[in-house]
Amino acid sequence: MSNAPVNNGRRRFLTAATSVVGGVGVVGVAVPFIGSWNPSARAKAAGAPVEIQVGKMQPGQLVRAEWRGKPVYVIRRTEETLQALPKHDDQLRDPQSVEPQQPEYATNEHRSIKPEYMVALGVCTHLGCAPTYHKGTFEEQVEGVKDGFFCPCHGSKFDMAGRVFQGVPAPLNLVVPEHSYPNEDTILVGVGPGEA
Repeated sequence: MSNAPVNNGRRRFLTAATSVVGGVGVVGVAVPFIGSWNPSARAKAAGAPVEIQVGKMQPGQLVRAEWRGKPVYVIRRTEETLQALPKHDDQLRDPQSVEPQQPEYATNEHRSIKPEYMVALGVCTHLGCAPTYHKGTFEEQVEGVKDGFFCPCHGSKFDMAGRVFQGVPAPLNLVVPEHSYPNEDTILVGVGPGEA
């Protein structure tokens, strides 16, 4: 043990300096760590809304886009197609769209905001396969129904509102994502009306 006098001023200075350096080190480590909790730019882009231009779509035409890593089908339905929708309700598993596979504003006969446009995820509700669009040849799959979607993997069938037919493996209608119309020629997938 030393008999030298204790220099309290020096001791306080060293304690304060060590505390400051330690505090700076903690902040230096914490900032990147906390920053890593934020989603990456790629993750943000994957969940971002997608604009689909529909102004030049012809009646009966299908346009595909990708949103959150899943295909989105947009079809401009003909007046004939719209008039045919209620005629096969007795063949459907959920004709009134009781199961919540669509936003509240799309719980209607055509399952969309504007009857002319069908917006649905192109993912079969059975095992996630991609149903194919049959324009004018769907009667080969369902008698009396001209247009629709057929999943070649396991045989599920959907009408032009994305409603599933009875007796197929798919348990639910196709999912209708949140969507809105920022203008007459654009559908914004991922954002509902009044959310933008």
